[in-house]
Amino acid sequence: MTHANAPLTIQGRRRLERCRTRPITHVAAETGVSRACLSKWKSRYDQYGEAGLQDRLSVPHTSPTQTPPDVVERIEQLRRDSKRSARRIALELAGHGVRISERTVGRWLARLGINHRRFLDPDGSVNRRPPKRIVARYPGHMVHSALRGQCR
Repeated sequence: MTHANAPLTIQGRRRLERCRTRPITHVAAETGVSRACLSKWKSRYDQYGEAGLQDRLSVPHTSPTQTPPDVVERIEQLRRDSKRSARRIALELAGHGVRISERTVGRWLARLGINHRRFLDPDGSVNRRPPKRIVARYPGHMVHSALRGQCR
């Protein structure tokens, strides 16, 4: 999709038919576009016709290094069952022969929507630890005196 400052919109590309009779350099200078850009659109038009003037997606056609789906399922299972961190999950998978970086595990947890513990347990009942009580060992043990400024 063209953006607001694009030198050539789809309609502008259609007007470049002047390249058939005139040199590309002259037409590029008139339209304010580089020769490389103009020759790219001209070659696409020559090869594909009107369809060649349309914008193309910049998404790659293949992703050969993408994480396999079974590994992603294992990441999700480890996170949901044992609430392990990305580092612990990466170490666990490395122990089973799957080499995956901690950062990749973290990205997959974010994509799955379980990158924070509060997303696994919204009310926090499982995540809470019982409070640690501080007990005085003897009378006066817990008294704190902050009189430094007033004693002078």
